[in-house]
Amino acid sequence: MNATSQAPQYYLARDGHTHGPMTAREFDLLVAQRHLRPADLVWWTGLADWTPAGAIAGLLPPLPRAPTPHLVANPPPTAIAATPQTSAATTPSRAPTRFWASLLAATLVGLPIGSMYAFSVFLKPLETLLAVSRSELSIVFGLSAVCYTIGAIITPSLFGRLGPGLLVVAASLISAAGMVLAARATGVLELALGYGVLFGIGGGAAFTVVQQCVNLLVPSNRGLVNGYLLALFPIGAMIAVQLCGLGIDTIGARLTLAGIGAALLSTGLIGVLLLRVSGVRLADAAASRDGRTFVLTQKASFFKLFSVFFFAAAAGLTMLSQAAGIVQAYGSTKELALLATTVITLTIAAARIGGGFLVDRLPIPHVAAGAQTLAFAGAVLLTLYPTVAMCIIAINMIGVGYGLVSGVMAGAVAAYWERGDYGRIASRMYVAWCVAALSLPVIAARLYDLSGGYATAILLAGACNLGAIVIGTQLPRRRQA
Repeated sequence: MNATSQAPQYYLARDGHTHGPMTAREFDLLVAQRHLRPADLVWWTGLADWTPAGAIAGLLPPLPRAPTPHLVANPPPTAIAATPQTSAATTPSRAPTRFWASLLAATLVGLPIGSMYAFSVFLKPLETLLAVSRSELSIVFGLSAVCYTIGAIITPSLFGRLGPGLLVVAASLISAAGMVLAARATGVLELALGYGVLFGIGGGAAFTVVQQCVNLLVPSNRGLVNGYLLALFPIGAMIAVQLCGLGIDTIGARLTLAGIGAALLSTGLIGVLLLRVSGVRLADAAASRDGRTFVLTQKASFFKLFSVFFFAAAAGLTMLSQAAGIVQAYGSTKELALLATTVITLTIAAARIGGGFLVDRLPIPHVAAGAQTLAFAGAVLLTLYPTVAMCIIAINMIGVGYGLVSGVMAGAVAAYWERGDYGRIASRMYVAWCVAALSLPVIAARLYDLSGGYATAILLAGACNLGAIVIGTQLPRRRQA
């Protein structure tokens, strides 16, 4: 088909990234909704070269729609350099921002939220205190994962309406109140409301706010920084396991739960002060509406990344949540099994940072598919050589694959979408993690009850890794429209 018979194609360049091709309707939507900025470079079929939008008469409002340019057969200009311009995330007319303060705030807020994964240390004490079953307590943990995701998804709608400080204070108060309620619980319903609902929602909301703040200010290496942010959860879990175990032995489970609440509130308040020092404004995230339009043209990228993250998380969370049981099922001692649990948690934390680091330097599909190839190899090796030593090696290979893909997901969101849309898109990705946590780990536990082993669960984990490999190779290398 000749170019003269094709519909016009529109392109937009911002911050050194090119978006397109877009249809006339999509481009007009950007203009009509005031998403197009004067400093943006634009090109369409018939325009001689890349031109600042503000330099084209009649393109930007007050006219409600951009005029459709005359169609001429010519290809788009080949390449453009990164354009020096002012983005919505950095406006020179306001006070200087301090990235380090936002990163420190995120660290302080994120670490105690990771204690959500230390719930296993409370199982036996709570079974005795509340006279409840292990399955009832597992429902509480699953509820916390669901409510964390809900809190993360809801919070971006408040960006621009409420400041980051107020949002973090509110979220920290909700989380702390939940832990106090859990500490005073007399039954499983109170525990579920406190630990599952309030702690979950507050934790998801607080982390989404600080994650968005960091992404508005991060100057470079966005993949590495976002991989680090996700690594805060397993790091916080490792710290919490040790401190909570000591607390349960010395002051009891109830006071230990209350202590987590105090930590959530105090770190949240310190985080608010640091966010104030950083100078970040969530209004910048609300102003970056163009990302919503790009999401419409990037549905395939979103669902591919979502699927890769789901499959990798399903396999990895099975290894993480049941590491001790899996290693013991293959003949390990209890002490070695506990050590294996600590090692895989640390491995996943390091791999998340590594995944983000690699995304900054290598094509995203190569990193995603390579990570899951390593995990798949672990499942195959354990199936062929079911020994204790191979089990420890294999579950760590699967864990590394999951950790790397977590970092890839965090870095890919930064690569595919605008800074101001990070919290909105990443929170939707957490749905994959939530569904994964409630799928294969639960199936693996049921299979163990039926068979007394994890061989079938390992095969299912390998199948998930294989699915992630296939889809991972289809991911875009970088941002595209």
